[in-house]
Amino acid sequence: MAAAGFADLDFAGFHRDDLPQRLASGNGAIAARALARRGSLAFRVGGEAWTYRPAGQGVNVVAGDEAADTVIELDREAWQGLVHDYESAPGLLYARRVRCVRGDAMAFVLWEPALRALYSGRPVYDAAEPLLDDAGRALDASRVFSDGDDVDAMARFLRSAGYLFVRGLFAEGEVAAFLRGAEAMRRAAVKGDRVSWWAKNAAGEEVLCRVTRAKDHPALATLYGEARLRRIVERAEPGLVPRQGEGNGVTVIFKNPGVAEGLSDLPWHRDCGMGGHAVMCPVVIASLYLTPANPDTGELAFLPGSHRRACGYMDATAEPPRAVHFDARPGDVSLHYGDVMHAAPPPRAAAGPWRISAVTGYARPDARPHGGARSYNDVLHQREDGQIEHLTRVAERAV
Repeated sequence: MAAAGFADLDFAGFHRDDLPQRLASGNGAIAARALARRGSLAFRVGGEAWTYRPAGQGVNVVAGDEAADTVIELDREAWQGLVHDYESAPGLLYARRVRCVRGDAMAFVLWEPALRALYSGRPVYDAAEPLLDDAGRALDASRVFSDGDDVDAMARFLRSAGYLFVRGLFAEGEVAAFLRGAEAMRRAAVKGDRVSWWAKNAAGEEVLCRVTRAKDHPALATLYGEARLRRIVERAEPGLVPRQGEGNGVTVIFKNPGVAEGLSDLPWHRDCGMGGHAVMCPVVIASLYLTPANPDTGELAFLPGSHRRACGYMDATAEPPRAVHFDARPGDVSLHYGDVMHAAPPPRAAAGPWRISAVTGYARPDARPHGGARSYNDVLHQREDGQIEHLTRVAERAV
C-alpha cells in the first residue's frame, strides 16, 4: 500500500506500461547523464524483479535481475515511496528496509539522481550549466550580503542559488549569550539520549557533535522564529513557519577535528536525503555562526543551483566544481534550502577553537516527517552510545 496521499502502484504494471512511457518522454535521456560508469541496478519486490540498465543516451528496463550488477530487495511500500520521492536510498538503508542481494548497496545510493530523473524527469545537476538568477541574469554564486541590504534582493538570491550568506546579522553581545547557552547545552548532553549526536576521534575519545534540544536554553530559544531570520525566509517562501524538526526547533553543532567514527563531518547531502521530500519540502535552514567557520575550523559549503536538480552522493572531502565556501565570522548567518547540496567537511586545524553554530528551520505548516517519525533524522539514531554511523558503514551491512 502506498503512503497516504500517493497513488498505489503495481510493481510489474509500472515497469511494463508506465515507466516505458516516462522514458520515451525524455526521462531516460535525462537519467543517462547521471549514469556514466554506473553498472545496472535491479529492484526485487515480492519475488518479481526489474533491471535498469544504462544504454548510451538512455536506460533500458528489462524484466528479471539475472544480469544486474546490483540487486536491491525491498517491499512494495518502500519501492512505491522511491517512485513518489517519499523514500530515499540512504533513508531505506539506515532503516534497514532494503537488502543488497548482489553487488554493492552504495551503488543504489549512487543511482539516486538517475532514479529521480527516471521517475519524475528531474534534471541532473550539470556544473557547466549557466547559473542565472530569477530574472535570467548571471549569478555571482559567492556574493556576500550585509545586514541592512535589501531583503527582496536577499530573497531572490536565496531562491536562485539555493543559499544565502549574510554578514553581521547578529551583534556581538547576542552571540556571546548564544555561545554561553551552547556551552551549557554541551555540559548537559548525555550519550544515548536521542537528542544529541556523538562521535569518536582517532584517539578513541568520545566527542559531542550536536545537541538538538537547544531551545531548552532561554537565550537559544529566541532563535526559534527570530524576526530577522523569519523576514528573509518569508520573502523567499511566503507561508513557511518555524519548524520543530529534529529535537525541539534549535540545534547546536560542535565541529571536532580528526573524527574517525560517527557522522560529524557530513557528506554532500540534502536535508531531505533521509526521505520525505514530497511531504516536507520546501524547507529553509538558518545557521548562525557563534565562532569562526572556515576550512580550518569546520565550514559549511554549498553547491549553487543544486536545489532544482538531482545530485549524487559525494563524501565530505569532495570538492565538486562550483562549490562555494564562505569565511564566516561570529554573528554571520547562512540560510539554505533543504534541497540544496551542502557539506560540512572536517576541520583542517589540529588546534581549536572549532566551529560552533546554532541552527533553526522553517517549513510548510502541513509538512510532516515521513514514516510517522518525530523527525526525518530519527532513523539515524540506532546506537545506545549516541553515535550516528556513516552511510558507507550502514551500506556494508545491507546484506
